Amino acid sequence: MPSSTPTPRSIVITGASSGIGEALAEAYAAPGVTLWLSGRNRRRLADVAARCRDAGATVHADTVDVTDRAAMRAWISRIGALSGLDLIIANAGISGGGSGIGDEDEEQVRDIFAVNMAGVLNTVLPALPLMAARDGGQIAIMSSMAGFRGMPSAPAYAASKAAVLSYGDGLRGELRGSGIDVSVICPGFVKSRITDANDFPMPFFMPAEKAARIIQRGLQRRHARIAFPRRMRAIMWLLAALPAGLSDAILSKAPRKRPS
Repeated sequence: MPSSTPTPRSIVITGASSGIGEALAEAYAAPGVTLWLSGRNRRRLADVAARCRDAGATVHADTVDVTDRAAMRAWISRIGALSGLDLIIANAGISGGGSGIGDEDEEQVRDIFAVNMAGVLNTVLPALPLMAARDGGQIAIMSSMAGFRGMPSAPAYAASKAAVLSYGDGLRGELRGSGIDVSVICPGFVKSRITDANDFPMPFFMPAEKAARIIQRGLQRRHARIAFPRRMRAIMWLLAALPAGLSDAILSKAPRKRPS
């Protein structure tokens, strides 16, 4: 596998209206690059698109719901027909959690899985045959450090990100030798609308622009996993390796997450 590759020219980013998705769109925006952006908030997405156009990119911005399987298939198919698919970043996600028992109710749990897991499938699966027809492409799936271990502060969010992590790792192995590379991105605390809802200290907190630079560099090098920051990664690996009873006791003392 090459240590680095040229900058992709046709890039799809879901969840591009804020946070890491917004920062990635701006990081990739350049002359000769076509960005296909989606997001929930039409006004914020239009602002991101305008800044990317100012940087010289050709930009298409659409408010496509990642939970709508048919709409996503149509959107991805149209992109494939018009410009091909060099890189897809399945980034759209929502969070949950609360301040006490029952705050993460059934509706919230189902919404989290619909966006974070089904939304990834609705983005990635239509792209696979299109990339295969072109003998290559790159898929990046947004997981989280929370995917390394179930978190009592946000169990559905952590579980959805664990599912995404496992799916991405498995898909990478399935596609080995096909010319389609798969990277799974596992950030820690990054400035976003999700972390804006947190009113507790967030260790190793970083701006979205810095996170985007780390991700872009990792994708260029075709890294299988892009997990950062390193100290947070080490802590989460340790928690996942500890006996469940001990890690439960440690995590039970962590602050509760507010719904985003």
